[in-house]
Amino acid sequence: MLIFILRRLAAAVGILLASSVLMYVLAINSGDPLADLRESNAENRELLIQQRIEYMNLDMPWYQRYFTWLTGVGKCVVGACDLGLNRSGQDVAALLGQAASSTLQLVFLATIIALVVGIAIGVLTAVRQYSGLDYGVTFLTFLFFSLPVFWAAVLFKEYLAIGYNDWLRDPQFTPIEIAIIAIVAGLLMQIFLGGSLRRRLITFAITAAFFAIAIPTLLALNFFRQPQLGPVGVAVLTIAAALTIVILSVGLQNRKVLYPVLITAGIVIVMQFALINVFIYYMNWWIVIGGLVLAVAVPWVIAHYMGGRYRNVAIGASVATGVIGAGLTVLDHLFRTWPSFLDKKPRPISTIGSHTPNFTGDFWQVFLDHATQLLLPTLVLTVISLASYSRYTRSSMLEVNRQDFIRTARAKGAPERIVIFRHALRNALIPIATIAAFDFAGLIGGAVITERVFGWTGMGAMFSTGLEQVDPAPVMAFFLVTGLAAIVFNMLADIFYAVLDPRIRV
Repeated sequence: MLIFILRRLAAAVGILLASSVLMYVLAINSGDPLADLRESNAENRELLIQQRIEYMNLDMPWYQRYFTWLTGVGKCVVGACDLGLNRSGQDVAALLGQAASSTLQLVFLATIIALVVGIAIGVLTAVRQYSGLDYGVTFLTFLFFSLPVFWAAVLFKEYLAIGYNDWLRDPQFTPIEIAIIAIVAGLLMQIFLGGSLRRRLITFAITAAFFAIAIPTLLALNFFRQPQLGPVGVAVLTIAAALTIVILSVGLQNRKVLYPVLITAGIVIVMQFALINVFIYYMNWWIVIGGLVLAVAVPWVIAHYMGGRYRNVAIGASVATGVIGAGLTVLDHLFRTWPSFLDKKPRPISTIGSHTPNFTGDFWQVFLDHATQLLLPTLVLTVISLASYSRYTRSSMLEVNRQDFIRTARAKGAPERIVIFRHALRNALIPIATIAAFDFAGLIGGAVITERVFGWTGMGAMFSTGLEQVDPAPVMAFFLVTGLAAIVFNMLADIFYAVLDPRIRV
């Protein structure tokens, strides 16, 4: 396996070098970097031209300029990156650090959400092949996949930002709107759950009645401006999530998995009560990181020693419960902060920029500000990627379901959830790993358009500015990040193959 990865890494580095030469040549030959100064009437025009020539090394032949850039990139190995200067004399490495942090958090979050939701949708539609749910999801995924990014971004800005902000000033639904929402929710739920006609009618009636009662209740409680979850809500949802995870993995009768998961849920509930003052008065990012580490490490230790022969399943279920419980605790404190956040920012969902200028507040208010700024561009990139993940997962699951070992597992009497999640899904994820590796680097490229629509000063803005100004340094910095992302994620995909299929390790 190690030799295989080293060979792949060597080939990837060779491809990166060859493509960097091509990119550099195309960038420097796309126009005249001195065109604006040649047409200038400024008295110091010659001095400005000479400065730009010095900044961009325009007095060197193209191959010498390229090797100068490549030498600077090579210094990254010893932690002294030199990516050159842009045409204004600014250090491109410093600009890249700021731009990359803005873009990568957007792309990474969109990739994770698209993977989780897309795989879940793909598994569900494969299990319910040729059902109404399958046809409906297929239609929606192809619709989202065919949407131009800039058009989807404009629609999101209009309805999820401007429209929502207007509605939030006085949240109200008319009786007709409540009836329409209840009917649509009932129709979607009965399609989702399926079953006989009688079961579908019961599902529709219960769902429609629930929404018909819940929406007026939430409006009466002013939930949309003063949301409430509370310790009891976190406890109930954490236990519900724990039981759901166990049911989907091995069933409630398996005590080796059930007990560690319930203990994890209990620890989350106790910690929420014990640390409530810390969350309110002393919260910072170090506490968030430490809490996440504990939410993974503590359940892992508990499940490792209590799981027995089901240790791996117990670890996965317990860690998932811990992370979900920690996430619900964070959500509870965001709900608590929402009213004071609206006082500072009456129109919370922003359409421009990665943060609100001159915004001040406590940890949770600043957290909400960054989250609301991140919401729309993340949703746009997620929706565009979601279609491919769900379709590939569906086709891969259908192909695996036709294999002999799946038929054998069913013939031996294995529960359907075991067949789907432990046998079929694990093998179906192998091609998804390849797609995710390429999609991450592709999303960075797609973020160029998204960032421009939403006014983000990330790598997309740096790349487009470099192209417009015939400045190769920012363009090559963008190429370096996307190329390295492609290499790293392909290496991770190779390792993930070995985890999913032990035969690859041989």
